[in-house]
Amino acid sequence: MCLGVPGRIVEIDRQNSLALVETWHVRRWVSLHILDEEVEVGDYLMVHAGFAIGRIGQQDAEETFRLLEEAGLYEPP
Repeated sequence: MCLGVPGRIVEIDRQNSLALVETWHVRRWVSLHILDEEVEVGDYLMVHAGFAIGRIGQQDAEETFRLLEEAGLYEPP
């Protein structure tokens, strides 16, 4: 099973089509190459295997985090 995880964009490198996203206080660069919509700093992305696969709303991101916590896949610091 593959799992996408939400992340909030904190920086965008448009020249290289990358976004720095933060998930659970961890930041990492993800590719925007397969995303077919414009994004801005502060937007939430669904991320899988280093690629942004879709933009999602803040409420959906928070719900996904809550579900991951309930499933025991994440423990907040």
